[in-house]
Amino acid sequence: FLRMAAATSHNVIVSAQSHRWNSKNSRLDRRTANVRLVSVGSCCSGNRKLGLVCASGSQSSVIDPVHLPSNGKGDHSPKKSSESSLILIRHGESMWNEKNLFTGCVDVPLTPKGVDEAIEAGKRICNIPIDVIFTSAMIRSQMTAMLAMMQHRRKKVPIITHKESEQAQSWSKIYSEDTKEQSIPVITAWQLNERMYGELQGLNKQETADRFGKEQVHEWRRSYDTPPPNGESLEMCADRAVSYFKDQVVPHLTAGKHVMVAAHANSLRSIIMHLDKLTSQEVISLELSTGIPMLYIFKEGEFIRRGSPVGPSEASVYAYTRVYNCPGGWI
Repeated sequence: FLRMAAATSHNVIVSAQSHRWNSKNSRLDRRTANVRLVSVGSCCSGNRKLGLVCASGSQSSVIDPVHLPSNGKGDHSPKKSSESSLILIRHGESMWNEKNLFTGCVDVPLTPKGVDEAIEAGKRICNIPIDVIFTSAMIRSQMTAMLAMMQHRRKKVPIITHKESEQAQSWSKIYSEDTKEQSIPVITAWQLNERMYGELQGLNKQETADRFGKEQVHEWRRSYDTPPPNGESLEMCADRAVSYFKDQVVPHLTAGKHVMVAAHANSLRSIIMHLDKLTSQEVISLELSTGIPMLYIFKEGEFIRRGSPVGPSEASVYAYTRVYNCPGGWI
């Protein structure tokens, strides 16, 4: 992979296809819309620089070079990075999303549209390294994670870990080290479940609004500290989801691992509230679409939001760069 370059806030991801380089100074011109990737310097000079070029007609500008380490033999040897990636994905459309029902902690699978959304999410993140996956205990988030990983260029197999008992751990042990290397552990946790909607679960959202009033239902759904009858408020959901994130997910990021979390609207809203330091009022307006991944970079104990990756149009590797106003539009 191209090494993730240090970049400031509001970044996007641009794809560029890998190629073999000749011994002379070279210029690679692979166009994707109005963006092309160029190299500067000799292939044997230790470090090459790649820059993104935005072009329209005769105008072009080179921005934010990305360093590719070289071992002097013409191939790229990976270097340990001080940055880790965190991918958050809300599950694809569930069968109760489709029916406009309150789902909460009822364990409902994806619709065919939800399957397609999960596959599309996988295409968007197919070149971003992933070392460990966290999901909720619910089938819709687990299906989303598995379907997304089927699109990943490294073709590693996601395997759900079972630590609920010694026997479960013993029975699910992998004895081949080679197979382990080609696997990604998937850790499931009820703490990442959707918030529990109590007596609303299974009710039609429109009929519930007609019965209790639009304002009351909106308060149950979008207020921070008001729970539905016998259910959880967003604040209560955040207590468990953010605590789990800090205790179980962050240590992997600190250790340099790249992490994906597939979960639900409210558990992810809680985590994003923590990452982006949103207030209880700001989080109310935060909406997450089904099947759209969001990327953060974890560096020196801080989370930097990158937005949603755009899927490459061809097999490629990702380079990170800041948002730049090209003549042909924003990248």
